[in-house]
Amino acid sequence: MLNINAISKSYDGKVAVRNLSLSVNRGEIYGILGPNGAGKTSTIRMICGITLPDSGTIEFLGEPMRMELQSKIGYLPEERGLYKKMKVGELLVYFAELKGVSRAVAKEKAAMWLKRFEIDSWSEKKVEELSKGMQQKVQFISVVLHEPELLILDEPFSGLDPINSELVMDIILELKKAGKTILFSTHRMEQVEKICDSICLINNGEKVLDGNVREVKKSYGKNMLHIEFDGSDAFIDAAVAMGKVEVRDRQPKYAELKLLDGTRPKEVLALIGDDTDLTRFELAEPSLKEIFILRVGETNQKGRN
Repeated sequence: MLNINAISKSYDGKVAVRNLSLSVNRGEIYGILGPNGAGKTSTIRMICGITLPDSGTIEFLGEPMRMELQSKIGYLPEERGLYKKMKVGELLVYFAELKGVSRAVAKEKAAMWLKRFEIDSWSEKKVEELSKGMQQKVQFISVVLHEPELLILDEPFSGLDPINSELVMDIILELKKAGKTILFSTHRMEQVEKICDSICLINNGEKVLDGNVREVKKSYGKNMLHIEFDGSDAFIDAAVAMGKVEVRDRQPKYAELKLLDGTRPKEVLALIGDDTDLTRFELAEPSLKEIFILRVGETNQKGRN
């Protein structure tokens, strides 16, 4: 559905995106990941036609991207773009009409979505009266009202509490099931791991990793120990001192340890004494968070050299 071919973008001599290529298939959820300032939002803005690439091309639905195709895209920016003095219902109808939806249909769909997000009672309220979380819900509704073929979501969970984050997650999955294609950028790796089919990791404006999530994780092998326990955690310090593991996460009753230099899981298990009760001891593939940290570290080190 979407092909980005060697695009680059600079602002005042500073490179934001360099020679970036990626492909998004129809009906998949595709995650663009990277640290702050990596070039994620700059890439999204070029896809949406807000800025143009200095070089390279963007194709959408098999054609070069042009203004007429933008009506088939729904874009949720990281920064809210709502008119604060407008009433919620009027605002949603207005945005839908800009995308070619008739007023009558827009009113019907807006009412349906407001009810789905449990904010239908706020239809006659001004946007400025809403909390940040409610404004994020309204912004999300404005993106899906015209039923775009491609949804581009930049930090869609920003400002949402855990319950509403789950609601948005459920709706994203429903939209995928309905055949929509979703491209989104987020820092929340646990959500990427749950719902993305494919990912592209960007650092310093360049692609450092991309592919199917399952294949990416599989390529790193099983080298992480997930351990849940009660009692003493002295075995962790012992394993670290012996050079067997590196601590990736450590809590009073949980540890995530990376095996080093051919260390086998049973070597760590042997260090756990009678003053520790195991409830979980699992060898697993690295999480996307672990892969993210590793690859960003590698590229930053390469840049310094």
